[in-house]
Amino acid sequence: MNWLLLQLADSSFPAGAFAHSNGLEAALQHGELQGTGVAGFEKYLGELLWQTGHGALVLASQAHRRPEIIGELDALCEVFLSNHIANRASRVQGRTFLATCERSFSSEKIVALAAGIRGSGLHEHFAPVFGAALEALGVELPAMQRLLLHGTLRGVISAAIRLGVFGPYQAQRVQAAAGPTLDAVLAHCSGLAIDELAQTAPLIDLMQANHDQLYSRLFQS
Repeated sequence: MNWLLLQLADSSFPAGAFAHSNGLEAALQHGELQGTGVAGFEKYLGELLWQTGHGALVLASQAHRRPEIIGELDALCEVFLSNHIANRASRVQGRTFLATCERSFSSEKIVALAAGIRGSGLHEHFAPVFGAALEALGVELPAMQRLLLHGTLRGVISAAIRLGVFGPYQAQRVQAAAGPTLDAVLAHCSGLAIDELAQTAPLIDLMQANHDQLYSRLFQS
């Protein structure tokens, strides 16, 4: 199982996350982080991780516990992601992640899950797909939760490097320093019920919603 987790966490696993900046590109162009340096990015990162804990982590955890209700969770995610950019990105990443798992692993449960999701005409939002897929692969709930938070952290730090916020060495320092925040998010959010799903970073959501109107764009979201 440790080898599987390392494979899923590796940047070479083609899950589609690196085409997205989690709203960072829009925040930079709107001047939200202008002149704030690393401290400004770390504040942004903290808000993003807490939003992930109260949003995607709740949906993924519920899908892992009860994969049979993925249709309900997918519909709930469709409504919850009212920001059309985040909604679109979630659907693209969900489809990409599910297809990659189906093609990469010889698991009858994954094949059945993918067939059921596509046969039901779901939106295939990332969070519920991620939770259900990792349950099908035999990944335990705490490991799935850590993997989801790690993926969010890794993705936005990679975006920050490509957007010129800082270089790769500073990025590693920022990632290492994020450990206590990850622990706090996990401790507070890992057991949240589905009716506790919440949007805790409205400014990030608003800025990301303007992504398609940016003068130039490196990322899809």
